[in-house]
Formats: sequence, structure tokens, C-alpha cells
Amino acid sequence: MKHPQLLFFLISLSGMAIGWGQSAIITGVVMDTDSLPLSNVNISTPEGGTFSDKDGFYVLAILADEKKTITFSHLGNKNVVLQDLILSTNETFEFNPVMKTDIVQVDEVVVTSEGRKSVAGITNIAPEIIRRIPGANAGVENILKLLPGVSSSNELSTQYNVRGGNYDENLVYVNEIEVYRPFLVRSAQQEGLSFVNSDMVQNVIFSAGGFQSKYGDKLSSVLDITYKRPTAFGLQVNASLLGASATLETASKHKNFTSITGVRFRDNSLLVNSLQTQTNFNPIFADVQTYLTYNFSKKFQLGFLGNLSINDYQNEPLTRQTNFGTLTNPMALLVFYQGQEKNIYKTSLGAFKADYFVNDKLALKFISSLYHTTEEEYSDIIAQYELGPVNTDLASDNLGEVTSTRGLGSQFNRARNDLDALILSLSHGGKFIQDRKEIEWGFKYTHEDIRDQIRESEFIDSAGFSIRPPLPPFVNNQPQEPFNAPIVPFDGVTAQNFVKTNRFSGYAQYSESTQWKKHNIYYNIGFRAHHWTVSGVNIEKKNHTIFSPRLQFAIKPNWQKDMLFRVSGGLYQQPPFYRELRDENGTIRPKVKAQKSIHLVLGNEYSFILWDRPFKLTSEAYYKKLNQVNPYTLEDVRIRYVANNNARAYAYGAELRMHGAFVPGTESWISLGYLQTKENINDRGYISRPSDQRLKVGILFQDYVPTIPDLKMYLNLVYNTGVPGGSPNYADPYIFQNRLRDYRRVDLGISYIFVDREKTFPENHWLYKLKELNAGIEIFNLFNNQNSITNTWVRDVDSKQQFAVPNFLTARRLNLKLSLRF
Repeated sequence: MKHPQLLFFLISLSGMAIGWGQSAIITGVVMDTDSLPLSNVNISTPEGGTFSDKDGFYVLAILADEKKTITFSHLGNKNVVLQDLILSTNETFEFNPVMKTDIVQVDEVVVTSEGRKSVAGITNIAPEIIRRIPGANAGVENILKLLPGVSSSNELSTQYNVRGGNYDENLVYVNEIEVYRPFLVRSAQQEGLSFVNSDMVQNVIFSAGGFQSKYGDKLSSVLDITYKRPTAFGLQVNASLLGASATLETASKHKNFTSITGVRFRDNSLLVNSLQTQTNFNPIFADVQTYLTYNFSKKFQLGFLGNLSINDYQNEPLTRQTNFGTLTNPMALLVFYQGQEKNIYKTSLGAFKADYFVNDKLALKFISSLYHTTEEEYSDIIAQYELGPVNTDLASDNLGEVTSTRGLGSQFNRARNDLDALILSLSHGGKFIQDRKEIEWGFKYTHEDIRDQIRESEFIDSAGFSIRPPLPPFVNNQPQEPFNAPIVPFDGVTAQNFVKTNRFSGYAQYSESTQWKKHNIYYNIGFRAHHWTVSGVNIEKKNHTIFSPRLQFAIKPNWQKDMLFRVSGGLYQQPPFYRELRDENGTIRPKVKAQKSIHLVLGNEYSFILWDRPFKLTSEAYYKKLNQVNPYTLEDVRIRYVANNNARAYAYGAELRMHGAFVPGTESWISLGYLQTKENINDRGYISRPSDQRLKVGILFQDYVPTIPDLKMYLNLVYNTGVPGGSPNYADPYIFQNRLRDYRRVDLGISYIFVDREKTFPENHWLYKLKELNAGIEIFNLFNNQNSITNTWVRDVDSKQQFAVPNFLTARRLNLKLSLRF
């Protein structure tokens, strides 16, 4: 094809052509060995350069998508050379060199003429892309869902599955501090804000499996976020129909003290009002976050991460009509509601991180954190439903209405759930580097104090009869024998739990970069150990201990083609958290063991030049063998565990991702993944797990009008084949293996750049004080696809058949947004 870009134009329905290259920014603070800022340092490239100011601060613009070598020189100090750096358009790369008098430094990031290589199998995501790409829940998780091994079929949720795992199997760190989510959230509508504030992010790395020992005890993935350390004052303000946010950045005169603080507010009414259930929806989702750092000396610095958030979800459902079935047998479910639900989730986190640099080879860190959440779920919902065929006569005045009733009944759901959780952690870590050898270690103590009261009930009334659970105590032989069993909920849980868990964990790992016959070699070997004790009121005290060895190996052959090969794996074990200890009846099972997973990941990275622009093709194949599996059911985003290690499972798949400058001056990618994951419960045979996603396609595409380069277009496209749709209460999951419909979604954003680094105005202009200003529109679910996340199971009175009625997600919506920075 003469113009390959046309393929992407058809996908995005944009008629925009390719344009000219743009620039990127490298910035930072230059210091000497005493951590004092150096002024008048010459920062140069072959095309030009700049000097650091009296505070050591510098900003240098370079051409994007081209290899650059940047030299830092200063009288009396050895040069610092940043070699073969390639930055994407509008990317800001922070580099803070230390000028020394005795050696020549070279940046330790492995860089080639076609882009960075990741020997540890980690994906790096530019924060600028995270902030630009549209999505119903825009942010870090929105971009992760475009990666081949990550899936989520609910745009209202920030939770995600990775390579067949569930939401509880993902580690999330912010500045090396582990963060948590609310425990009781059962519906994506109740989710407001991700913990990660995208406007505060400086760096994002993600690993979908085979990660190093230092990254903790989970089965699936690691998301490692680094928040910014500002170098100057800045104020970012964003507003849209979904909410608003503001981020303040400050730095002291000598850059010893820095702070970044973000405030966010979100209202999901725009999206929830597009659902088929009509409601009076009154949510409040808000949070405030701050990250402070202070350099006491050249060797010691202290950081503080603080977060306060509130999700106040109030919902009064009114009516619902869902049409489903086939063309020959169309059906409809009509529901009329009474009552309301009110859920409040309040969380807080405070964490200190101290870094002590003993010398150039040895660094130590100490982290303490305290997480507290109080969660309330109160609801009383009465739903009266009618099920029947739909009138399809186009000439009829009753088109689309139910013509006869095949199911009629009511349902009463009640919840009074309270949870109070306190998690305290203390940890120490260290790193010793000599030549190309590196030793890392760490120890961590965690105390979890959970106080949980769960009271849920569901009464079902059909044709005047209250339906009892299909359990032995309620089997009757009427009319031969009288039946006088009490009226009980069809599904009910009542429990009160006071659980304490003490955990001691540690790791040690050794890594080295070397050469073998002119081939570059990297390897990392390490292990983790974890001991925990579960105790509580009326709970038998239990102790458990596990060990997890892990290995990564990479080789970059001395070939003309720029390629790198990786293999990684090991034994990954996940000690049970509170939800994994609680069974479907609310009872705590302290004997639950850690789930085990053997990972094997084979990967390749191939960097090349296409259309005179840099591209990279990343491919991976993986296999997971799981033992002591704790089976679970998934409804919307609520996970319920069996709390019994009575299953084994496997997952395998392959992934491809090609990314680069499909349009000059931008970064886009196409990802493709295939996954199969199944489990065998009590040796009954293998069936699909709830996360058996199979085929995944994700496209991130950026473009602009060449004659109007300030008019930008951003698009993300996701296609997932349907996951298992679950089964009715008390039904055998081995019988119900139907799947939800495929998930298809396209979100499109168009914005105009009024002010940015390259487009400034004179002092007398009203836009002079603005560093950035852009405005635009977003179209969510561009093609108005009807996606579903779960099924509602409704009985047919005549045939006793149960119909799976899909719960559809959000329809097409238009959003307006504005962003400015001072």
C-alpha cells in the first residue's frame, strides 16, 4: 500500500493526513557531589544547547523521534553524556545529573538508535499519552486496557484483569508505596476515582507477568507509578462534564523542598443516565492527594504521600426495560423499582519514605504507611418485573411493548454492610551496585485489622409464592405432607467478623549485565519469603509460610538487526487477603492457603525503521500453571470466593504490540492478544474461568491535521470476545457455560491546542501567562455498541426456564473538556 496510514484513517473515520515532526523536552536540575545546584552548566546537542540557571535548573527542546546525544559539561567537572536518546513528540524527560570530578558518567538506561529496550520485560507508558487519550474513566487504567494482556469489559470500572487473573491479583505501587482499593464495591457504578491521579504522574511502568522478586506476592501483574518532583511552580486545571481537577506544583528556591497536590471531583451522571435503568442518581466522588519531598542533606531525603477520598454513592432506581432474544423470538424485561441504595466509602492513606544514600554504591530506604477505610452499604430495593415477548408489528401503536406475560414477580434486596479496615506496614529496602552487578534486598511487616459486618438478603416472590432456596431443608412433598418451613431469603448472608493478620515478608535478588561473545547479557535471580498468621474472634489461629524463587534472563545479540530476547518465570504465590478468606456464607476460613502459579514468559523486542520513522514490535508467549486455586464468582466487579483451595487451573496465550510514529510526530500502537484460562474444581473437569477472555484487540491512535497542526485527534479502540456470563444462584457452574456478547468500544477525542511549549504569545497578550491551554470534545462509545457486563436471571412461570437478560453498559455520550496550565 502506497500510503499505509490509510488503514488507520478507516479505523478512526478521520480524514487527517500525516504532518511534520515536533519536539520534545528534556529538563531537570544539575547538581554536584554535595547535592548543591550547579549554574552555567553547558547542555549541548549537535544542533544547539542551553545553560543551567543559578539554581541548576535547565530546559532543552530537542527534535522528537530522532536519536540524540546530549552532553553536560562544566569547568572542573567531568562530562556527563546521555547517549542515543529518543523521545516521543511532546514527551518531557526528566534527567538530573550529578557532575563529578573523577569519572565520566553515562546514563544507565539502555538505549538504542531505535528506542529503549526493556531487559526486565516492563512496559513504559508516557504520562502525556495517559492524560490525552479519551475514555469514560480516563487515566492510567484506561491506557492499560489497550495493552494485549490486559482486559476489562466495563468502562465504568478502573479495575482490570491480566492474563486470566482477577482484580485482586494486581499489585499497585505509588513511589514504592503499596496502595489499596475499597473492599465492598460491588458495581462499577459505585466506583468513582482511581487512586492514581494522572496529572501527578511522572513515570509509569507495567509488568504483566514474570516480574522480579522485589515486586511482592501477587499472581498477575505490577503497576509501578512514580509521582513528579516539580522543579518550578505550576498549576494545572481540568474541567469536563464528568468533573474537574486541579494540580498545584511548587519547589523551593534551591529545590530542596518540592510538593505536588491534586484535588479531583467526579460525577458519573453523564454516563449512568445512558443506562437502560432510569434512576435518580446523586454521587459524590472526590479526593485530595499530595506528595512532598525534602532534601535534608546530600545523603538523606524524606518523602510523604497523603490521600483522602470519599465515594458517596446514592441511587434511586425507577424503571428499566431491556429488549433481548433473537429476531424470531424477541423478548423484553420490564422492571419497576421502589427504594434506594446509599453507599459511602471513605479511605485515607499516609506514608513516609526515607532515602539514605550511604555512598555512590549503597542506598537504603525506609517506608512506613497507614491505610484506613470505612465503608457502608445500605440499600432497600423492591423490583417488580414482567417478562414476555415483544410486539414487532411496525404498524402497531404498541410497537416494542410486551404482548403477553410469561414471567411476573417481585424481588426485594436488602443490605446493611459495614466494614472498617486498618492496614499498617513498615518496610526496609536496600540496593548495592558495583560495576554492572546489583544486589537488592528488603523486609516488610504488615498488620491488617478488619472489622466486618455483612447482612444481605434477597427475597423472590413469583405468582404470589415466596421462593425458598433449593436446599435440602426446604424440599417438600405437598400435598401428601404438610409443608411448614419458615419463610427465609432466597439468598442471604449474615456474619460478623473480627480478623487480624500479621505478615512478615522479605526478598533478595542479584542482577548483572555482562557480555558473552560480544552479545549483551542480563540476568536477575531472586526469591521471596512470606510468613503470615490469621487470628480473630472465634477464629482458630493459623500460620502459613511460603517461598517463591524467580528468574529473568535477556540477551541482545550482536546482530545488525536491533533485537532483544527475554525469558522469565518462577513460582508466584498469593497469600489470601481478607476477601479470599471469607466464603459465600460470610464465614472466615483461616486454613485457606496461598494460591500458587508457575510462570513461564518468552519475549522478544524488535526495533526497526519504517517509513523513515522508529517502530518497535514486542511479542510475548506465556504459560501459567496454577495450584491450590481458590475459585470465585464474578458479578459486575464484585468477587466472591469459595475460600477453599479445591481447584487447579492453567492459562496460556500470546501477545503482539507494534508501536511507533504511524503519523510523524505522534505515538500510536496496535495490540493483539489471545488467552485461554480454565479451572478444574474438585476434579470434575476443566471449565472456563470467569476471566477467560480469548481474543483481544486494542488500538491507540493519534493524528492531527497537517494544515492545522494544533487540531489533534486521539482514539482508542477495544475489542474483546465475550467472557463467561455466570450462572443463577445455586446453579451448577458446570452446566451454565454461556458467554456474554463480545465487547466493542471506540472512544474518540478531538482537541485544539491554543497554547503549549511551542506556541506562546507576547507579554501584552491575554494568553501570555498560560503555559498550556486546550479545549475539545470527546465521544464515548462512538458506534453506540450495546455491551453487557453481567446477566440478570429471570424465571418463566410456565416453563420454569431461566432467561439470561443482559445488563447493558453505557451508550454513546458526548463530553466537553477544557485544560489549562499556568
